[in-house]
Amino acid sequence: VKAAKEHNIPEDLNKVLENKVMEKVLDLCYVKLSVVEMTCSGDADSEGIVSKSVSSHSDLIPGVYEGGLKIWECTFDLMDYFSEAKIEFTNKTVLDLGCGAGLLGIVALRGKAERVHFQDYNSTVIDEITLPNVVANCINEGSGMGSRKDRKASKPPSKRPKKAEGSSDVLNKCRFFSGEWSEVSQLLLSSNKLFSKYDIILTSETIYNPDYYRALHDTLAQLLDKNGRVYLASKVHYFGVGGGIYLFEKFIEEKNVFRTSMVKTIDQGLQRCIMEIAFK
Repeated sequence: VKAAKEHNIPEDLNKVLENKVMEKVLDLCYVKLSVVEMTCSGDADSEGIVSKSVSSHSDLIPGVYEGGLKIWECTFDLMDYFSEAKIEFTNKTVLDLGCGAGLLGIVALRGKAERVHFQDYNSTVIDEITLPNVVANCINEGSGMGSRKDRKASKPPSKRPKKAEGSSDVLNKCRFFSGEWSEVSQLLLSSNKLFSKYDIILTSETIYNPDYYRALHDTLAQLLDKNGRVYLASKVHYFGVGGGIYLFEKFIEEKNVFRTSMVKTIDQGLQRCIMEIAFK
């Protein structure tokens, strides 16, 4: 069992962006992974997941590294769906579950969410990927969360982010957690800090392994507000690991806690789906 840990945002934000090279996708800054692979070792990667992932040529080592260093394609499906369906984040509390690069949570921040929490299995992912991405997107564009039109008009960032100037109000809305889902739930629910359940939980490509379905289902049941919504993006089937959207849908039906609806199917390449989940 991988214990839960909360990662504090360092006071000196320049430390977060040290040695990081940023790239851009869909108006969002994100850490260039090949540079992380070259520079991340020792204390910065106490779990050893970077070297293990590189040496085994694997994006997944069950129970050791759960894929958070890579941005998976369903993340972009979900981001497209937010704009198509006009998903409203204003004043909502949001959890980016299995966040990896944290792009979904960053989109929620841009949509004026009240609070956004990020969770990934691996602490190295939070420290070396998620936190730098959130910081870069918060500070590199002033308050960082203007309208799409405003952002398009701004000049493209240099490959290296500007120096972090002061703290950002947007960062005060964020908390970061690593560890297994059940452990993170426990940490949040038993915390002395005031905790209110999430209006929206976002999760992408987290149902590839059926062994994790019970933990994921229980976490959603414990952390989602009674009127909340989960938006889950997934491939229809994960070859090799056996999971997939219809298998997880069947699992949910048997538990009889949630209702589900398929809100979008994408047919290019491997078939992918977006599922909305809410309490019955």
